[in-house]
Amino acid sequence: MKLYGSQTSPYARRIRLLLATTAHEFINLNIFSPDDRETLAAINPTLRIPMLVDDSQTIFDSAVIQRYIAGKLALSTLSWYQENQLTVINAVNDSLVVLLQCSRSGFDTSDDILFFNLQKERVATSLYVLEQQAANGEFANWNYVTMALYSLVDWVLFRELVELDDYPALLQCVVNNAQQAGVKQSDPRLG
Repeated sequence: MKLYGSQTSPYARRIRLLLATTAHEFINLNIFSPDDRETLAAINPTLRIPMLVDDSQTIFDSAVIQRYIAGKLALSTLSWYQENQLTVINAVNDSLVVLLQCSRSGFDTSDDILFFNLQKERVATSLYVLEQQAANGEFANWNYVTMALYSLVDWVLFRELVELDDYPALLQCVVNNAQQAGVKQSDPRLG
């Protein structure tokens, strides 16, 4: 199996953590360099990472990759509740990626603009829910949803995108899982 992603991508990281004890090759792409962009376009028409190539099978998107790996490795399927948790995690990830890209494109995301405000509202309401779930111990087991949450929170810390002092249970989740397999190798600070 070959997993294409970037060292800094929280979506690629969650798959790397899922595959931490499974033989695979990680291909680190800089999706903004011309050569790596060409590689990305040759494999995935959506021009997004991660993507998995396993023999003749190519899988796009972290959610689809997770389902593929779960089937291949006979892992437990996610419950509907876990799927909803993952949707909330993805909402934060997606909005913060958009805000980061807008900022890097020269937009002032602190402006009172509907689009920016909607992204920030989504982040705040979703983080509140995740904090409550973490405080209730819902991420105590190291499973795919916890891996996705870990990847998100650590990426937020790495990028300094949101002040997380009001989310002690989310911060504790990072502390509690810092020694899990694959965490050190997939640290975005290495990118």
